[in-house]
Amino acid sequence: MIVNEGGNARSLFKETINSDFIIVGGGMSGVCCAITAAREGLKVTLVQDRPVLGGNASSEIRLWILGATSHMGNNNRWAREGGVIDEILVENTYRNPEGNPVIFDSILLEKVVQEKNITLFLNTAVYEVIKNTPDSIKALTGYCSQNQTAYTFQAPLFCDASGDGVIAFLSGAAFKMGAESREEFGEQFAPSKEYGELLGHSMYFYSKDTGQPVEFIPPSFALTDITAIPRYKTFNLQDQGCKLWWIEYGGRLDTIKDTELIKWELWRVVYGVWNYIKNSGNFPEAANYTLEWVGAIPGKRESRRFMGDYMLRQQDVVQQRPQEDAVSFGGWSIDLHPADGVFSELPGCNQWHSKGIYEIPYRCLYSKNITNLFLTGRIISASHVAFGSTRVMGTSANNAQAVAMAAVLATAQQLLPRQVNEQMKTLQQQLLKSGQFIPGIKNDDVSDKATEATITASSEYKLSGLPENGELYALDAGMAQLLPVSPGKLPVMRFHLQAKEKTAVVIHLAVCSRKGSYTPDLVLEERTITLQAGKNCVELEWETIIADNRYAFVILRKNPGVSAYLSGTRVTGVLSLFQAENKAVSNTGVQTPPEGIGMDAFEFWTPKRRPEGLNLAIGFATPLYTYAAANVQNGYARPYHAPNAWAADLADVSPRLTLQWDQPRSIQTIQLSFDTDFDHPMESVLMRHPEHVMPFCVRNYAVYDGQGNLLRKISGNYQTRNIITLQEPLVTDTLVIACEHPAAHVPAAIFEIRCY
Repeated sequence: MIVNEGGNARSLFKETINSDFIIVGGGMSGVCCAITAAREGLKVTLVQDRPVLGGNASSEIRLWILGATSHMGNNNRWAREGGVIDEILVENTYRNPEGNPVIFDSILLEKVVQEKNITLFLNTAVYEVIKNTPDSIKALTGYCSQNQTAYTFQAPLFCDASGDGVIAFLSGAAFKMGAESREEFGEQFAPSKEYGELLGHSMYFYSKDTGQPVEFIPPSFALTDITAIPRYKTFNLQDQGCKLWWIEYGGRLDTIKDTELIKWELWRVVYGVWNYIKNSGNFPEAANYTLEWVGAIPGKRESRRFMGDYMLRQQDVVQQRPQEDAVSFGGWSIDLHPADGVFSELPGCNQWHSKGIYEIPYRCLYSKNITNLFLTGRIISASHVAFGSTRVMGTSANNAQAVAMAAVLATAQQLLPRQVNEQMKTLQQQLLKSGQFIPGIKNDDVSDKATEATITASSEYKLSGLPENGELYALDAGMAQLLPVSPGKLPVMRFHLQAKEKTAVVIHLAVCSRKGSYTPDLVLEERTITLQAGKNCVELEWETIIADNRYAFVILRKNPGVSAYLSGTRVTGVLSLFQAENKAVSNTGVQTPPEGIGMDAFEFWTPKRRPEGLNLAIGFATPLYTYAAANVQNGYARPYHAPNAWAADLADVSPRLTLQWDQPRSIQTIQLSFDTDFDHPMESVLMRHPEHVMPFCVRNYAVYDGQGNLLRKISGNYQTRNIITLQEPLVTDTLVIACEHPAAHVPAAIFEIRCY
């Protein structure tokens, strides 16, 4: 027992924490930054002011993680972000395909605490910055409300992943709020004059059927006049959680200082909406429903944006401008919302998509005037317009991995963030090694011994055709088969169409005008094929000479009286697309922007979620593409210009790859990259996913040396990247990877093998 009857003032507990790298903010950006840096050997301190990790993706707010894949509603193929965010999303889909946000919390916590180099502080708010010099940070002061301890956090390098930029602001880092004028960056979508309006906060709710009548008595602060919400007639029992993203407010207020006021207004709206659903009489089906959960803190979209050596702008996003210092990519639409949010007469958002993904330069990821401060999350250096795209969590987490690797290089070579620009090729290569995808950047790692090996395979899948499975797709909307093609003339193609009566169907051969993107805006040839009633065999011989390796589209234009025969065979890097709307991302099938806003007009061709979205059954006179063993050395670890994978013939009962060197090599680490379907967005919460393991992923494989000794056997794999570390270095001139096909109609495929 402790008895202390003194009356003197007391101090809180105090503690000083020293580390290599301090990250403030435990949202998806902070989590991915911390894990990446820790795995590379840095001693990391991660400070989070909430009781759980995940930020907007946590169980406290419950927004799904999205990025360049955009709900599969744009033309960005195989665009899910790589590295740590991919690992987390794949893990969540495996364990939590129903999208339970509490389970997702536990996955994030597990990922962080598993890293011995991370010291995690939850419920700890940073409120003070201590400076070394006017342009550098020495330490931070934070307070944990749960243990009444004041902490001093000291490190040479800092990263602000806090969302509102608390340490960047306190340190004096240059920032902006509101929208720039059109003149400042030449952005056509920007307003003619700058203004201070912002995107607001949102708050969600969940309901459930209890099986018996439930009465709801609203709190006194609930909104009583539901007609104050122009969209009130669209409320229903099916939309809950982040499908109600448009319950938004606060864009005309200070979205930092006025957050508590905004929260109360959002509570007023949420409880008013539920009162309307339960008690208006317009929803008799709601009689047995109860309000299961309401957010306690709002999800924030916009506040401060901090200035780096470069500010990303609309033209970079829309025109997909190349960046020499590209370390990440984005692909969400430019998604801006009316300042009045839920009370606005305007649509809840105004999304304008680009034809493909765009590069994000390293110069946007550190402060231009605080020399040891990295920026990540939604506060990176971008204009208000470009921010409309970069702000989403998948993109933010991808940027955070780049920041972490830059911090690793800076620590190793005693550099400041800006000086890492001098090591850009090294940074890019280290990011690729960690699973990051950077458009146009190939593996050129001189330490990767797999690049020196001769690689052969027991078999190689040849794309000679996709056999019919008996199913039909009615061309109520256009259908396209996205196919990898090689230089030269395409082989003759044959497929079957079923017609209700004599009719004609228009068929296009198309490519994207921007290589590496997947918008079929350049029609190479058009054919009009007359069909008789019944089953028709269509044979196409194209005259076009293809100049390089790329993807091409065979497009069957809409004709409701015609159906196409489908195939159940699924192959890495081969995909069917449909010209259908996706309202979740303002996709109406065709993007037709007003003149003068700097956005492109084009058609959307998007995939369907499995189990739908079967391929067109089609045959080729000669193989269209070969999934050669050498593809695992071509520098890409996902489809891009081509499938970039070795795949085995389906008739091969023991698929295997063999790496052979002219002289024995010392190898301790083997890194394999498998196909977990980078086209699947893997939304983290609310949505149910059709499977918990991606159908293309090799589940079972084994690694042998040249003498047939088993080095490692893996069963039940579901992750993209597998890193096998041997207890002792192995000296050998041969490695063999023996694997099983994932399914009878899905060939085993490997994107990349690295050896160190």
